[in-house]
Amino acid sequence: MRCALIMAGGSGTRLWPMSRRCRPKQLIPFLDGRTLLDMTWERLEGLLPAERIYVCAGEAHRDAILQTLPQLAAENFVGEPVGRDTLNAVALGAILMHRHDPDAVMAVVTADHIIHPRDRFQGYVELGFQAVEENPATLVTFGITPTAPATGFGYLELGEPEGPGRFRLRRFREKPPAEVAQQYFEAGPQRYLWNSGMFVWRAATLLNCVRRYEPQAYSGLEQIAEAWDTPQRAEVLRRIYPTLKKISVDYAVMEPASQDPSLRLLAIPMTLEWMDVGNWRSFAQTCPQDERGNRFAARRAILAETSGTLVASSDPDHVIAVVGCKDLMIVHTPDATLICPAHLAEAVKDVTAIIEKQCGDDVL
Repeated sequence: MRCALIMAGGSGTRLWPMSRRCRPKQLIPFLDGRTLLDMTWERLEGLLPAERIYVCAGEAHRDAILQTLPQLAAENFVGEPVGRDTLNAVALGAILMHRHDPDAVMAVVTADHIIHPRDRFQGYVELGFQAVEENPATLVTFGITPTAPATGFGYLELGEPEGPGRFRLRRFREKPPAEVAQQYFEAGPQRYLWNSGMFVWRAATLLNCVRRYEPQAYSGLEQIAEAWDTPQRAEVLRRIYPTLKKISVDYAVMEPASQDPSLRLLAIPMTLEWMDVGNWRSFAQTCPQDERGNRFAARRAILAETSGTLVASSDPDHVIAVVGCKDLMIVHTPDATLICPAHLAEAVKDVTAIIEKQCGDDVL
């Protein structure tokens, strides 16, 4: 049986002040009134029936997500008491799918991407499903052509072609230092691709990898699984889940698996429009622009002698006027405003820690 797990647990601190703990970025309707989570679900429609699509996110966002996605069955919402990075979220989803079907093949997608066109995306995922169904020891990841020597993405080193549209994955390198990323970028997309953060594998194969590479995490998740259909589920989940090692599935599984001869790792290059909406700089690329390169996500904004600047506001009545500025990000909400140079988009995450210390967590 084919299934999918949508990862929707990110806190979105780089998109503060619109993204908040009570309503993270994947639930903000700032893309023509649609959320990133809406768009992710729509990409899977027609590929899988709704009853085989799961969403993993913070338990605190259960009601908001079920309201956003009325198609999502309540039992298919996998609520984390706290975030423990992607390994534990993916493995918990895999456990639930495996309980329903020991042969379940799962696609893992994330709720912070913008991808077009949908038909082409679904064709690539179909290739991934087919590859795993051919050989249950297969782990499939999807690659994106790099546009810069970015250090915020993992890199896929491609090996020999293996079937139409797929390659052996020679090595998985998560978030390399700048000089290594530059080497990968210069080698070109025929050799290195960005890791998209999307995967296909058998749930059983993923769980076996977790058991081998992260045995302590596997032990804790096994205890949670044993209590899942009992009255003790909530208590066991609250007690054990926060103790699990906080680590990504990229570091915990994909890096060691790429050197494991017992496994077959494949990369499928995706030739389509793909954007990871991770900060305001990438968000700006989704917004209309004027002849000076200014981007607009605000109803009332006046920019004079200004270029390369993003203006975003969640208050339709608030006027933002900018004069004589260049390459800024200006984001306004009723209780907080962010102004920073565009090249410091990643630093917003660090600033939120200072904001919490000086202003309290009510603005986070």
